[in-house]
Amino acid sequence: MSEKQCNTEDIKKAADILINAHHAIAFTGAGISTESGIPDFRGPQGLWKQYSPELASIDYFLQHPKEFWLFYRMRMSTLFAAKPNRAHYAVAELEKMGIIKAVITQNVDGLHQAAGSSNVIELHGTMRRAVCLACGRTYPMDVVIKKIDSGQIPPLCDECGGILKPDTVLFGEPVKDFDRARELALMSDAVLVIGSSLSVYPAAYVPIFVKEMGGKVIIINMEPTELDYIADVIIQCKAGDAMTLLLKEIKDRLGIQ
Repeated sequence: MSEKQCNTEDIKKAADILINAHHAIAFTGAGISTESGIPDFRGPQGLWKQYSPELASIDYFLQHPKEFWLFYRMRMSTLFAAKPNRAHYAVAELEKMGIIKAVITQNVDGLHQAAGSSNVIELHGTMRRAVCLACGRTYPMDVVIKKIDSGQIPPLCDECGGILKPDTVLFGEPVKDFDRARELALMSDAVLVIGSSLSVYPAAYVPIFVKEMGGKVIIINMEPTELDYIADVIIQCKAGDAMTLLLKEIKDRLGIQ
């Protein structure tokens, strides 16, 4: 199957919107990280095609913490080997240029920060640390991995002996920082959506809020999304290709080398 080429006219339209926006934000999903080697969840090769989503639920974690951590240990091998790709770096550069004011992400991989983005809201938490369910103490994930690899499964808190959980939002748990994300969306006149199927709520309300306030919606995704009908521009190609072209177009227009 040949790769979809990015439509040049759509890239230009997206550049117009972002350059003329007073307050633009980026909203990203798993599709921005697939080029870093991290599988998405709902795509043709997605994680939930191979495993049951139940494995990532709070109920499963509480009932089967050992099996849960064995599954997550396998996932972490992929996540921690991953490096930011062209799309992450382009988003970070647009933030440094003042074009993008903040990044709201559904991802837990920390790749936006690794690429240099500073104002990042992680709606689904982060896999870079774990938290004790009993006392709330947090641990860097490399410390937790050492516990697991030395045979302590599930890993336990050094302070109180409570079970540690990845500081990610599991199915059945509320998202993090949603009030802050909503606030940002309601004050934005443009949103650049990258790599999200826009099918998971409440996260997918972010572009809806922008649209409801009269803002513009740009969607970059390989497949159609559930909110294509509200988009002003739809770019169906790889996130890395689209963001490389979009960044170049914006820089050319602004006379930035």
